[in-house]
Amino acid sequence: MSDLTSPKQISALLERYGFRFSKALGQNFLISPHIPVKIAENAGLTPETTVLEIGPGIGSLTRELSLRAKRVLTVEVDPRLYPLLNETLADYPNVTLVRKDILKTDLQKLLEGETDPVVCANLPYNITTPILMHLLRNGPRFRSITVMVQKEVAQRFCAKRGSKVYGAVTLLLQWYTRPELLFNVPSTCFMPRPRVESAVLHLKAIDPPYDTDPDRMFCLIRAGFALRRKTLQNNLAALGISKQETAEALTAFGLTSSARAEDLTLENFAALANRFSIQ
Repeated sequence: MSDLTSPKQISALLERYGFRFSKALGQNFLISPHIPVKIAENAGLTPETTVLEIGPGIGSLTRELSLRAKRVLTVEVDPRLYPLLNETLADYPNVTLVRKDILKTDLQKLLEGETDPVVCANLPYNITTPILMHLLRNGPRFRSITVMVQKEVAQRFCAKRGSKVYGAVTLLLQWYTRPELLFNVPSTCFMPRPRVESAVLHLKAIDPPYDTDPDRMFCLIRAGFALRRKTLQNNLAALGISKQETAEALTAFGLTSSARAEDLTLENFAALANRFSIQ
């Protein structure tokens, strides 16, 4: 069994396979023996759980998930890692290596027959948001998603109304989940060492919180945040909604006509979706 608890041993493993890190793929592998354990312990796994992992790296987190779950489907796009993972995961029979690009994977088909699956992964930071949107909008209903992401991104996902980092993606995630930042991870826990700090985020699935058309609401949210310095009135005008109509809606929310998108809650945007038709 390959030793993945020592940076020296990990370096030797990568050297043996002639592996070189790809910046384009956002590859930063965990070298801390404690962080994979802590992530897996916070993923809410049971012996009956099926886990979808994205970007297993050398398999450090995969192993910990395997010890706690019924089955682990780990999706990796880089073919250079396949022989390495075949070695590091050889003693974990409940792990299946899926050789695909997660953004091009039919998640419904991949997880067909699985009930109440979860996601747990150290996501590539350069495509964190596209992956999460793909999971939430195209996948089955995941009970939870526990992922390591860039710290600033985690803060944005958990932001409160009115903060500088509160944005469209904050509201999109809040429609599907209840985000919670669990703990921070220093850059020293990775190889190569990234220039940013990281954090582990837990997204618990929830039912749609408001009765509205989500596609129309998402359209309004994206338009509202398109130009952050502009007022909501000006941004929604691009959708054919008059400034007078927007002003009347804002008044009903207790806001002035100078309000910007970051001043509105998810509930406010749901109400706008019920109020306006979009051209």
